[in-house]
Amino acid sequence: MNIAIIGSGNIGSGLASAIGKTSHGVVLSDEKGGAEAAAKLKEAGVTVQAADVATAIKQAEVVILATPYNASLEVAKNNDFKGKIVVDLSNPVTEDFSALQVGHTTSAAEEIAKLVDAPVVKAFNTVFAQLYAGDLTLDGRKIQTFVASDDADAKARVIALANDTGFDARDAGGLGNARYLEPLGYMNISFGYMLGQGTNIAPAWIAA
Repeated sequence: MNIAIIGSGNIGSGLASAIGKTSHGVVLSDEKGGAEAAAKLKEAGVTVQAADVATAIKQAEVVILATPYNASLEVAKNNDFKGKIVVDLSNPVTEDFSALQVGHTTSAAEEIAKLVDAPVVKAFNTVFAQLYAGDLTLDGRKIQTFVASDDADAKARVIALANDTGFDARDAGGLGNARYLEPLGYMNISFGYMLGQGTNIAPAWIAA
């Protein structure tokens, strides 16, 4: 598949690096066109393409919004996503990281879904950026990512993409379950930063 990643921060670049090692095509984009970020990845041995946001979206089958929640809302408002699959990985934290901006009756993913003419999938929001530099395992286990969407085909394609990238992708039900995945992402941030466990952690559901 052709994948556009919008946002070249630590999360976007990390995810681009991980997916760029698969057979999927990756275009990395940001406000500057993505060239600088793509060049840094090339120096690290991973080749991805760069393009402005509109071009990257147009060329892609799957568009991953690797931007903070408020920035993702702006990207959603100002671009045409018809015929695409949109993946939201944001955690809608407040500026001081003390709480979530939305919850209980909606989620970041559901708010983005109101703005785009395309299926939206929640995924990758419980993965620290630092983990993309490794092999996506912790203590010998593949890192899990939880994938939620109301569109069965879109969800299946993102699960396949995540598994190809090296994750243990889990079907997390409908998009409404993003209301629970986003607090899980916030709890992961709390464990990592506020409670001192660091970023070499990830949540997992373990079955006997």
